[in-house]
Amino acid sequence: MTVYRVEYARSAAKAIEKMRDHLSAPIRKKIGELAENPRPHGFKKLRGHDGLYRIRVGDYRVIYEIRDNELVVLVVRIADRKDAYWDT
Repeated sequence: MTVYRVEYARSAAKAIEKMRDHLSAPIRKKIGELAENPRPHGFKKLRGHDGLYRIRVGDYRVIYEIRDNELVVLVVRIADRKDAYWDT
C-alpha cells in the first residue's frame, strides 16, 4: 500500500491553527486520511485549476494538490465553503 506524505501550504496551516478544536479536529482527521487515499469517495477535481481537488468536511472545503510522482498531498487551502473558491 502506497502512503503519501501530507504537506501544508503556509496559508492552509495558518487557517487550521486559527480554528477552534471542535472545527479543526474533523478536518485534521480527513486530511490525515488523504495520506492513505488521496482520491477518497466524494473528492472533486476543481474546474479551471489544473491539478487541484477538494473534499468536503461539513461546511468547510479542503483544497489540495496530488503529486503522484513525489507521493505528496499538498493542502493548499482550508476555508468555509463560501470563501473556499477563487477565480482563475
